Amino acid sequence: MKAIEKELKKIEKVEARLHRNGEKKTEPVWKTKIEEKIPEKVMNTLQKAFSGAFYLIFEKGSVIIEKTYQREEIEKEFLIRDYAIGLKGGKKEIRNIRKDAVSGNIVSTFITTVEGIGLGALGIGLPDIVFWVSILLRGVYETALKYGFAYETPEERMFILTMLEAAMSNGKAWTEANEQVDAYIQEDVHMIPSNEELKKQIEQTANAFATDMLVTKFIQGLPVVGIIGGATNPVYYNKVMSYVELKYRKRYLLGKQKRI
Repeated sequence: MKAIEKELKKIEKVEARLHRNGEKKTEPVWKTKIEEKIPEKVMNTLQKAFSGAFYLIFEKGSVIIEKTYQREEIEKEFLIRDYAIGLKGGKKEIRNIRKDAVSGNIVSTFITTVEGIGLGALGIGLPDIVFWVSILLRGVYETALKYGFAYETPEERMFILTMLEAAMSNGKAWTEANEQVDAYIQEDVHMIPSNEELKKQIEQTANAFATDMLVTKFIQGLPVVGIIGGATNPVYYNKVMSYVELKYRKRYLLGKQKRI
């Protein structure tokens, strides 16, 4: 189907740009200088906070997150849009499914902005992480559903965690994580990870978040000026969700191409 082929070529161009930027990206000098002054225990605490957030939400939070959107309605809407693509297969139908997939991020971006700035003004950094990760995973879950994928299986969680790691990584780490994401897509995520493999991936993902957000979360923990750190929450949210939406769209279109 020509429309799907064209969309996949567009995705390839975006991925090529991401690849160039991901491999070459380096930390700004100002950020590196601040990081050098931050105690190592802060980094360790931040890493534990992110891994703890992922564990907590995967084990208990998914049910709560599902109460913030209508899963059945999203799944029904996907079936309609998927059928339309199969029936007409035009650029408009593909654009509609993508438009629907990114629509929920507007509200989530607003929420992360308000809570980030609000808690930052109070000098609250670490307690913000569980809430922020829950909002982020809410966006990921909605995106998955809007492209026809469930998210509660171990293999899907592995895929999600690897995408999150890639989105927050730079250089060689980005390349390796991105290649793993694409491998999952090509294999249609059939590999079922062991508990140890899933645990290891959670730690890797948490480390990527802690490394990239070290300075902002450290600043957010300071009264008044913490507003600056909290204000970056929506920036990181959109950064991650742009990557996640791209990969889910690629996965959906490749799968659709095989089925037609």
